[in-house]
Amino acid sequence: MKFTPTERAYIAGFLDGDGSIYVQAKKNDTYRYGYQVAPAIVFFQSAKSEKLFREFYEFLNLGLMRKRNDGVMEITVGRMAELLQLIEVVKPYTRLKRKQLELLEQILEAKEAVGDRKSFSNLLRLIDGYRNLNYSKKRNVLTP
Repeated sequence: MKFTPTERAYIAGFLDGDGSIYVQAKKNDTYRYGYQVAPAIVFFQSAKSEKLFREFYEFLNLGLMRKRNDGVMEITVGRMAELLQLIEVVKPYTRLKRKQLELLEQILEAKEAVGDRKSFSNLLRLIDGYRNLNYSKKRNVLTP
């Protein structure tokens, strides 16, 4: 992805102000260890600014955009390759969400390396690290 430093800073500022970085471990018995691991970087904007947000989506050229029923537009980047691209673009310029990005990098690396229950449990512990960084529900570490 080719962005100028100014464009990278713009995307990072948007993420810092109107974005979210998280990883969910959703119970799903069809997955090997009983959980689906779903990382995401999401940008939000009021549907009142839909035209400008669509322009941002086209400029970013990543993820999927949708209009929610509550009047909020969102762009969700959830595919591994796209997440890695986006992290590379914004990380040097991000201030408020730098720790979340660094944790996401660790999680993506750990997710790729999962080979047994122990490494999957370690992945879930990393995911639980978001509860200290985000405004998320407090819960205990999941165990497969």
